[in-house]
Amino acid sequence: MDRPVTASETPFDFGLLGRAPDVEAENLQAFDAADKLLLDTAAGDLRAAASGGSGAPVVIGDSYGALTLGAASCYSFTGIRVHQDPFSGELALNRNAEALGLAGSYKHTGLEPGLVTGAGVILLRLPRSLDALDEIARLIAEHAPSTVRIYAGGRIKHMTTAMNEVLGRYFRSVTAGLARQKSRVLTVASPLPAHSFPASRFPLEAAYDVGLPVPLQLRARGAAFGGASLDPGTRFLLPFLSQARGAADAVDLGCGNGAIAAYLALQRPDIRILASDQSEAAVGSTRLTLAANAVLDRATVQRADALSWLTDRSRDLVVLNPPFHIGASVHTGIAHKLFADAARVLRPGGELWTVWNSHLAYRPALNRLVGPTRQVGRNPRFTVTVSIRH
Repeated sequence: MDRPVTASETPFDFGLLGRAPDVEAENLQAFDAADKLLLDTAAGDLRAAASGGSGAPVVIGDSYGALTLGAASCYSFTGIRVHQDPFSGELALNRNAEALGLAGSYKHTGLEPGLVTGAGVILLRLPRSLDALDEIARLIAEHAPSTVRIYAGGRIKHMTTAMNEVLGRYFRSVTAGLARQKSRVLTVASPLPAHSFPASRFPLEAAYDVGLPVPLQLRARGAAFGGASLDPGTRFLLPFLSQARGAADAVDLGCGNGAIAAYLALQRPDIRILASDQSEAAVGSTRLTLAANAVLDRATVQRADALSWLTDRSRDLVVLNPPFHIGASVHTGIAHKLFADAARVLRPGGELWTVWNSHLAYRPALNRLVGPTRQVGRNPRFTVTVSIRH
């Protein structure tokens, strides 16, 4: 659909959507203007699909269900295939769908060929990571029909011309639409032949000297936060972990690319690793990292909302480098949620080792949510603490 969009045309009450189990707050919404603009821009193709054209759309990167449920509600679609990297997004979509009577309208799918096979229309919330966009674009161009039409939208402040360049590696046509409410949609079509694609860069690979007998190998999928780099906070934390208590297993909460999990496994040959993250890309990256360090056989890696997969008072050691953002929003609520869940899982006397940006001053929250907390290390940017479970 090429006509300009000047006002919201989608008769769907976005205000009914919630963010739970993600943090709910007055300044955090479950939708934004880019969601509305995407649905409005794609309206012509969605109507055609609903009337017997190309079938239900594919949705990639839906935060809390605005795109999926907006399309299902307005066009009576069923069988929408949805990929959301954060598990909390999946859970929020499920909750919102149940509340709106739309639970049977979609199915969750991993970032794999079956997500886009046969797709006629794809609604894509542009990821902020160019690596993530590269991985998604390549998947679509390789496995979707040549007639696929992609509507890729986001907030203008998070969009760059480099996104057009990434999409241009795989598609002949990338057209920017008119801006509305600080949002914009790119319309993408005509996949290039696979033989013209650049060589795949995934998984991303790197190795680091962290004081072990062998280099620490890191691997990462496109959407893994920080890619295959060693986060500076994690790098500062690692040497202090030799002081952590002995334990039969160690929990890496928010495992990211698996750096902490792999380091602990290499440092302590008798320990078992329990790693979890809500990100599908992070979980996949951690498995790749553990395999690259030849320690995957001593690990369990789980995609989960915090530590919901572990029982109360069942572990002695949890290690955490907490995120300080939820999507594009800087917010400390997610760190507090992870502290509280770590406390739930720890046995009395168990330890939570944490590294955090010093200006965030998490120590009072750790004292309150976990137990007595002492500083173990500090540099101009980061603080490392250990909290003892009450």
